[in-house]
Amino acid sequence: MKALKKLLDKARPAFEEGGKLHAFRSVYEGMDTFLFTPSETSASGVHIHDSMDSKRTMIIVICALLPCLLFGMYNTGYQHWLACGATEFPFWTLLLYGFLAVLPRIVVSYVVGLGIEFTVAQWRKEEIQEGFLVTGILIPMICPIETPLWMIAVATAISVIFVKEVFGGTGYNIFNVALVTRAVLFFSYPAKMSGDGVFVSLSPMLGIGGQAPDGFTGATPLGEVAASGATSHAELAQAITGINGEPISGWDMFLGLIPGSFGETSMICILLGGLLLLMAGIASWRIILSAFAGASLMAWIAHLTATPTYPASFLTVGEQLCLGGFAFAAVFMATDPVTACRTNVGKYIYGFLIGVVAILIRTYNNGYPEGAMLAVLLMNALAPLIDWCVVEANVRRRLKRAKA
Repeated sequence: MKALKKLLDKARPAFEEGGKLHAFRSVYEGMDTFLFTPSETSASGVHIHDSMDSKRTMIIVICALLPCLLFGMYNTGYQHWLACGATEFPFWTLLLYGFLAVLPRIVVSYVVGLGIEFTVAQWRKEEIQEGFLVTGILIPMICPIETPLWMIAVATAISVIFVKEVFGGTGYNIFNVALVTRAVLFFSYPAKMSGDGVFVSLSPMLGIGGQAPDGFTGATPLGEVAASGATSHAELAQAITGINGEPISGWDMFLGLIPGSFGETSMICILLGGLLLLMAGIASWRIILSAFAGASLMAWIAHLTATPTYPASFLTVGEQLCLGGFAFAAVFMATDPVTACRTNVGKYIYGFLIGVVAILIRTYNNGYPEGAMLAVLLMNALAPLIDWCVVEANVRRRLKRAKA
């Protein structure tokens, strides 16, 4: 590492103003500060510095996402093996298959998103922002594994340009960039975002795997719930089946061995990642706790008043929390410090409403058996208003105390 640092320091003059490569100064600064802690100090005044800059924060978030990423790769291979009718599931082969299926989508997301951010930074003569380090890996994780690469590229470009860069770049976006990318895909290409054939990879990768039979269906559990027509929880439990036609157990739901967007299925991996974020002080426990509380309350009310008109209302609280993308959204999306509430009371309200709205949408809209994406985006829009109301209420309380 010392040799690399010396090499970067030696190349620095070429990237400074007047150097041969000064047009790429922001690229150099981005790589240098990504690899090493900046050594700059303040010229005047009293300041406290530490090594936890935004790049280090983003790296920790990526580390927190690794359990979901690795398990998603394995589950991608596992679901493919099930679709092909396999009876043996070699761990490393399944993991390699998932890696080959996922890697192109991650590469496309980063190439397009970072390419735009590098270009904008050069044009503005600013430092390269590091926010896309996390966004770039979140985008493929919340999309179906069969999403075409060109769709990911188009949606990523639209989201980065019109949701982030137009508003000033990292730290200025109103909405979560990854979720807007998912929303663009969902509303522009609905056939590729839902249905029976988009959540399971159906073709071999570099000779690994097989070919799923014609007529194969691999709907997500929530998709099966919406189409089940169940009139009781017992009927619903029989309707929620895996690719092999066997009922999905509660353990499979918790572990994540079910069809779905490849990074969102495993509750246990999500909780491990969330624990790391909480230990590092990056995610807000208030938002996570209140989101799960709101979802649990709404799920309990829906189950208590279940009706055959809405089959998802028969799901238990645990099933509502484990299925779909709610848990992933609550831990990794709702806690985005840029788009979430800033006040402590506001965080409770913000998270609670995300949980309530997510379960409300998925339960009482049979045509859209998921609500986490819309719930978080809706509360992103309301977060500034929630904070304003909290601050104004605090001001009024203090004025009353002052008059008294």
